[in-house]
Amino acid sequence: MQNSFLDRLLRSFSLELPYQEGMDDYLDFILPLIKPWGEDLNETEHYMEKPWMEVRDNEDFHEAVLHFYNEEGEYLVSVDGNIFAGSWQLVEKNNKIILERPFGGAMQRELFDLAFMNNDFFVLKKHGDQQRKGFNKYLVMGRENLVKNLEWRDVMELMFNRYRNNSQIIIFVTIFVIIAAIVVIFSFF
Repeated sequence: MQNSFLDRLLRSFSLELPYQEGMDDYLDFILPLIKPWGEDLNETEHYMEKPWMEVRDNEDFHEAVLHFYNEEGEYLVSVDGNIFAGSWQLVEKNNKIILERPFGGAMQRELFDLAFMNNDFFVLKKHGDQQRKGFNKYLVMGRENLVKNLEWRDVMELMFNRYRNNSQIIIFVTIFVIIAAIVVIFSFF
């Protein structure tokens, strides 16, 4: 416990995003840092009725894929403007979501855990060991007008900014409190 607190404290002073090999590695590093500033899936106002652009680190991925989570469980996926319909359903009180979506000409039902969500990013982690199967373990989506035309590493940097910006505030407040405490202590002498 003390090591994780000390590690977090030391990392808060280091605000550079260390280089990682792939997007899953970046997310494994970033997500624990930004999780405190995330929302829950039951707070549907953060993701419903919005176009979420999918982000992948696959060099062969050049499509514009948008995800829409609409009222009454309607789930739409637009791939370069071609619409595919499916459904979404929350697993109550578990921060899990079931997506039924087209895959290879058939409908596929998948279970995802919420990894992180705010007004800019929506990251789901597919339940199970996806790396063992050779798939990415995260479904990464960003607000369309924020991530459109960005490379995936730039999106990781934007996501890390959530931590960086909050850490700078914490550092500033901590320094301010220390200075105020010193002033109060010396005022008694």
